[in-house]
Amino acid sequence: MKRIIALLTYLLFTISTIAQNHQKVYYYEIDDVIAKPALKRTQLALKDAKEQNADLILLRLNTFGGELEAADKIRTLLMKSEIPVYVFIDVNAASAGALISIACDSIYMVPGASIGAASVVDQEGTVLPDKYQSYMRSLMRSTAEKKGRDPDIAQAMVDPDVYIEGIIDSNKVLTFTTSEAILHGFCEGEVNSREEVMEINNITDYKFVEQELSWVDRFILFLINPIVSGLLIMAIIGGIYFELQTPGVGFPLIVAITAALLFFAPHYIHGLAAHWEILLFIVGLVLLLVEIFVIPGFGIVGVSGIVLMVTSLILAMIFNIKFNFQFTPPSTIFQSIMIVVVALAAGFGLSIWLGKKLILMRTPFGTIALNTEMHKEEGYLSQNVEWHQLVGKEGITVTILRPAGKIEIDGTQYDAVAKRGVIERDTPIKVVGFENSQLVVIPQ
Repeated sequence: MKRIIALLTYLLFTISTIAQNHQKVYYYEIDDVIAKPALKRTQLALKDAKEQNADLILLRLNTFGGELEAADKIRTLLMKSEIPVYVFIDVNAASAGALISIACDSIYMVPGASIGAASVVDQEGTVLPDKYQSYMRSLMRSTAEKKGRDPDIAQAMVDPDVYIEGIIDSNKVLTFTTSEAILHGFCEGEVNSREEVMEINNITDYKFVEQELSWVDRFILFLINPIVSGLLIMAIIGGIYFELQTPGVGFPLIVAITAALLFFAPHYIHGLAAHWEILLFIVGLVLLLVEIFVIPGFGIVGVSGIVLMVTSLILAMIFNIKFNFQFTPPSTIFQSIMIVVVALAAGFGLSIWLGKKLILMRTPFGTIALNTEMHKEEGYLSQNVEWHQLVGKEGITVTILRPAGKIEIDGTQYDAVAKRGVIERDTPIKVVGFENSQLVVIPQ
């Protein structure tokens, strides 16, 4: 009995020792431009890692850069982390990505990777004047000093005027390859996978805990899926089309507004759509409605509205900083343009087809549209012959004619259409013709 108790005690002690030596590694990725989504992922990662008592945080990074504001906030979070943070550069850590990498406790790179080129540029990719570089230089220097790396080398990744013998000539911004970064103390080792990161640190007993997004984050990612975005655009166009066919605030308008919210909200939260891009869509919609309901015909105002709406939908799907697309691959730009164009064409075509189907659709109460034939032999006339006698009469508008509306002649109301322009309410008019069962009038 004593031997059994001793054996159980030994086993419990062994298991306890193994559990204590077992290291929990929290793993997350930034594989996109540095913007609000990357900041949100980092905030969530540090919070989750602390709650789960992780021993180490491993960040897989692959980026060409992005917003300096987001990068600075990520840098601050990483430097204040109580848990060691390692970064695994999987190909690129350019611009803002270099700042984030240097903020980590250890840097590891795949063969053929690069780190550097952190100059601040404008929307056209042109390096901004020195006053704009000063802040970035100080960030790079202070971050490198904090992490025990050469601040002059970090500054050289921003400042082309820095000369370091054997490393970088003046008038060039510094970028390291994997081997160069290792040689000059900006990389701890060359690896091919996250497992090799653990191996190079002699960590054999570990468990990766991968970042899990909440249902809200997953729903947002679902909505910005290109296919779903295309369907939402179709719903926007379809809703507007049907609403124009049935004036008044009805179900089609509610569908269009809901689809627009579901399209723009996640893109805004995800850092893709900016305030002005959403405003662009609203202005375009207003111009289109003005063209349809206020200005007769269809001209430059309506075309401008459509152009603004289409432009807004495209820009909302593409990361840009005031039309600077340098951080977005051309393939992504082309894909976004095609999604919007195809969705618009499909939405408009489907709306026309569905409209015809609904009008002719049979229900238990008959068809939606009237299809009863009225024959002359039964006493029906295509026009009221008495209305021809009103030509030359004078009256007053009961409603605004834009161009159609109601008028009153001798105490009786009639349908009428303005011969040109818009005629305001309570305006004296004169009947000058009779066409398509409507009186044609001009203002007195």
